[in-house]
Amino acid sequence: MLRVLVPFDGSPNALRALRHAVAEYQRHHELELHLLNVQPRLSRHIANYLSRHDRDAWHQAQAETAMASANEVVAKAGVPCQTHWAVGDRAQEICREAGRLDVHHIVMGTARKNSVTRMLEDSVTNRVLENTPVPVEVVAGDAVSRLERWGLPMGALAAVGGLVWLAVE
Repeated sequence: MLRVLVPFDGSPNALRALRHAVAEYQRHHELELHLLNVQPRLSRHIANYLSRHDRDAWHQAQAETAMASANEVVAKAGVPCQTHWAVGDRAQEICREAGRLDVHHIVMGTARKNSVTRMLEDSVTNRVLENTPVPVEVVAGDAVSRLERWGLPMGALAAVGGLVWLAVE
């Protein structure tokens, strides 16, 4: 039985990756599907006023809300799966969970981005690819907005230009 981990954050790209994994299951029923939602840590200023039980309950509720559409997809397709949630850095938790579950591979969704944006952006997909002990299947999603496609590179270029101007002064 091959275990497959699908990180799911509720985004359209994650939904596309999940549908890809479901289609893979329907072709080969020897897959065991695991869904993972990673919640960011609460700031320490907020966490200081909540008990651990309350924080865990809140994180679990947020994870269940984010995974509602995923649960609908797998239930409609009749695919057995296990759901998991974690708190922390998304890339680290995905890699940790892949090792803990001893998965065969990870199926992730990502947005279509240009090379400059990928180079400047610290994406979860890139960090998982760099740190995971198992193969990662990346399912290309929708293209990013024009603002993301051009705004980030232009902002970085403006920042470099400003630094050069300051260095010349």
